[in-house]
Formats: sequence, structure tokens, C-alpha cells
Amino acid sequence: MPDEATIFVIKPAGFMPPVEPLTNLPRFYRHHQPKGSPVDLNLTFEGLPPTGPLPPSVDFPLRRQDEPHAFNVVLVTDPQPETGAEVDFIREDLIQALAGVDAKFGLTAGDIMFDELSLYPRSNAIMGTIGLPWWNIGGNHDLNFEAPDRKYSRETFKRVFGPNYCAFFYAQTLFLMLDDVNYLGHDPHKAGGGGKYEGRLDEEQIEFVRNVLAHTPDDTLIVIVMHIPINTFLDNEPYQNLQDRDAFFALFEGRRYTVSFSGHTHTTEHHYFDAADGWKGAAPHHHHVLTALSGSWWSGPYDHRGVASADSRDGTPNGFHILSVDGLSYATRFIPAKEPNGRQMRLSIESRFHGISKDADHDFTQVRLLGSPVPRDALHASTVIANVFDGGEKTKVKMIIGDRTPIEMIRRARPDPFVQEVFARNEATKKAWVKAEDSSHIWTARLPADLAPGTYPLVVEATGEYGQPLSGRLALEVTG
Repeated sequence: MPDEATIFVIKPAGFMPPVEPLTNLPRFYRHHQPKGSPVDLNLTFEGLPPTGPLPPSVDFPLRRQDEPHAFNVVLVTDPQPETGAEVDFIREDLIQALAGVDAKFGLTAGDIMFDELSLYPRSNAIMGTIGLPWWNIGGNHDLNFEAPDRKYSRETFKRVFGPNYCAFFYAQTLFLMLDDVNYLGHDPHKAGGGGKYEGRLDEEQIEFVRNVLAHTPDDTLIVIVMHIPINTFLDNEPYQNLQDRDAFFALFEGRRYTVSFSGHTHTTEHHYFDAADGWKGAAPHHHHVLTALSGSWWSGPYDHRGVASADSRDGTPNGFHILSVDGLSYATRFIPAKEPNGRQMRLSIESRFHGISKDADHDFTQVRLLGSPVPRDALHASTVIANVFDGGEKTKVKMIIGDRTPIEMIRRARPDPFVQEVFARNEATKKAWVKAEDSSHIWTARLPADLAPGTYPLVVEATGEYGQPLSGRLALEVTG
């Protein structure tokens, strides 16, 4: 036994550890840190108190529970409040959207907070009202920045949630909750404090996963949850991408049933890794970067409830996902937090002839900027833009205008003009670093130049990453 450790049980299928009555956080561990968090770190937020010596026996109660082979899980990432008001936003957006949800448990893939770790108790109590057991891993904003390196960088997180990584089985599925935020110490050049970090698993976790998999049958769906993505379309920076990807991939060599989820980038992305990427599994590995609950870090104008609009920088509304597992198969669906009808795409019309800057006319509405009417002589320079919020390389999209032949739309990495316009016109309510980024889930098609003046139904039909049908529509007005 090392001098310091967190001892935990790996929940077996068909059993469940106790949960805290107020928060529904599972209690499946015991910290062994006889002296507690090092006093000389002078942590801003409370760490672990001294645990004293271990008792002769460390026991973990488990109760039997039925676990159907088909079940749902709520996937949340980056709630990331830095003020009490932003905790209010979580309460209004997430709790309302999850009313009556059919799920067995939920999990959060990091950045539970935005550095203000004193908000954990209130946030956890609000999440507890959902009524589901809730598993968590930390993000780069859940750190104790006073720590010199990774070792003591999760002291507050550990006190509140337990081990910084763990595993549990549910039915025929193994969930690996991993901490890939490798803290590198204080960054004196970072405004407001904070620290440097990179995406990396430590040797301890790699060995842990290796040992768990050695006792996991091949006919098991493996769901990996981490904070920093394996890869992102945004850039190749170490703090945005997993640096020891090859070591991670090697753990699952020969495994056929795997999927992984992350957050961190506040974008929505689908990646499929194969042999060319170093993946040696029996089938390509699907990595899904999830939509942030905080979207653009709770930026933007307030809605009628007083909640920030929070559209993500790739144009996705803020929200969360539902993972549906059925034996060895899985699918996800995106839930936009503010839209009870569950809209899955946004359609815009971008034209050189009716675009206008915010400085030219402050009263010129966004509807006119990015929609109808379109002058007939501008048709050849007008493009329909479909942001399919949870789309990826497997998504297929076509546009149908009236009774005309469908037009295949082309996937193109570019900013969403809608969110560009939102950010440009609401600079006072936007976080300073937020800007529209290239989106990985935009499809475009030019309007036909031969449309006569009139009003047409314009329908965009898509099949999503799992073959599910999606659609959106608008009324296209062509003026003479």
C-alpha cells in the first residue's frame, strides 16, 4: 500500500454502491491520505482533511439492482459556471430539459466548475434533484492551481467527488472515467492566475486501464469518458489534444466494441480513428466531442428567463446528449437545452447582396441578414447553410426547393454565419475570448439561379451519424 492512495471498488454489473441522499453522488471509495492535503500548498479551496491510518478492513457495500441490456445515460460536459448566476443558468437549462428523462444515470465529462470550486456544493445539490446517480471526472477548470504538478492538483475534486479516475460496469458495458488533464504547474503569464496543462494520461491510469481490461470479456461495450479530446479539428495544441494517443490506443488493441467521449473545446465533433491514425482495434474507434452545456461559456444576450443564450462557437446551441446503449451497440442524440422541440439543425441563407455590417445599420435584423427575401438577381451569389448540430463525416444532407430535384449539400469547414452575427452584435455580453470558429458540421449549397419570383418551401433532409432522419425547413422568398 502506498503512503497515499484512493481505494475504490469497481462497481460490478448488477450491483450499485450507496449514493449521497442530497447529491446522488456514488460513494464507492475511501481516501488514504493520513496527513490530508499538504498544508504548505496553501490551497485556495479546501482539500482533503487528514484521514488517519487505515482500519484493518476497508469494506464497500453494494446492493443488487436490475440492469437491462438497453438503457440510456445522460452525457453532460463543461457546465462551467464561474459565478452563482451561472449556476442559476445550469438550473434553468439542464434541470428543465431533463424533466422526466428516461435514463439510469448521468455523468459529467469535466469542467464542472470554472475555477471557482467553492460552488461545488450548490451545483451538486441542484444536480441531485434530477434523481439519477451521477458520475464525474474533472477538467482543467477543476484544478487546485497551487499544486506544483499533477500529484496534488485534484485535492478539492477528490474531497467532493472521490477518485480522479475510476471504472464501473453497467449491464454489458464498461465505463472508464479517465483524467487526461496533465497539470504542469502555475503559469505566471496567465491572466487571473491558473496554470499550464496538456492532454495526457499518466502511467498509473494506463496501468489501471490495462488491468481492468485484462478482466473484461471481449463481448463488452467499452465507453471511455475523458475531458480533453483525443483529437480536435480546432488545432494541434497540446492543451487541446491527447499527447500520448498511441499509448491510449494500444490499450484497446483487438477490441471491437469501443466508443469515447470528451468535452473541453466547446465544439461538437465526431472523429473515426483507423489504422492510418494508429488505431489497432478490430473496427474504427469513434470519438465524440460533446456539446458544452455552457456553450460559449454562458456568453450572449439573455433570453426571456434571464439565461444567457450561450450559443457555441461552432454554432451549436448549448445542450447535452443522451447515450442509448443496447447490448453491444450504442447511439447518441443531441438535446438543445433551450429548445423543447429538440431542433437538430439551423438553416441560413448567406448572400453577398444582402449582408450588412453591424456598424452600417444597428437596426437591420438578423433574420434579413441570413434569410429571406433574396432578390432574384442575387440568387447566383446566395448559399444555403445547414448547421446540422451533431453531424459528422457519416451525415448526409440534401436540399429540396418546392418540387425540384433534390440538391446534395457539401460538408465544408467554416464558421456559422448565425453565430458570427450573434457574437458581433452582442460584444458587451460575450466572454472576451469567444469568437466563431470553423464548424465541422456545416453543409452548403448554392441557390438555383433560375428561380422565378415567389415563395417556396425549402426543406433540408439529412441522415445523421447513426442513420437517423433529421430535417429543417424555411420559407424562401425570391423577389423580382
